[in-house]
Amino acid sequence: MPKVVSDAGPLIHLAQIGKLYLIKKLFNRVLIIPEVNKEAFDEGIRLGHTDAQVIGKAMEEGWIMIEDAPETVALAAKRLADDENISRTDAKILLLARESGAEILVDEKTLSDLAKMFGLKVWNTWTILLESLRIGFIEISDIQSAITELGEKRHKLKNKQAAEILKAAKIIASRRQERETEA
Repeated sequence: MPKVVSDAGPLIHLAQIGKLYLIKKLFNRVLIIPEVNKEAFDEGIRLGHTDAQVIGKAMEEGWIMIEDAPETVALAAKRLADDENISRTDAKILLLARESGAEILVDEKTLSDLAKMFGLKVWNTWTILLESLRIGFIEISDIQSAITELGEKRHKLKNKQAAEILKAAKIIASRRQERETEA
């Protein structure tokens, strides 16, 4: 089972809709850097967000682990951040994923595109949900609820994007049903 290095956004979004556990089912373990812990957990707890409590429970269970980037990665991250006009946190996430042979979980398009250029397999909130639907961990109604909950309120999903996600979910659900019928 592959491991994944995650940015804060997908952890927060999946925790907000009660689906953080899907990352554990797909990857078994998640690495985050201290800066992501500060954003996803420490700051959320300070502000009283329940999603931060869910993330904290996952850390207590040991499947979300905080790992600081080695000094060589931290130095390279500074250069990458300056060269690509991204945050040092994003650069550290990207380089830690590459250094540790992990996949990357990120919702930001710029970081996602850069990770692909680095040859990393990239996941985001929506691909986690769609893959979970394909495998049978969730149902299409969960995708519809996520679109409503995240897309309209937090994730700033455009109507066209929401329609594309729902269309993909319907295709995946249909194929899954065909497989189950054949078996």
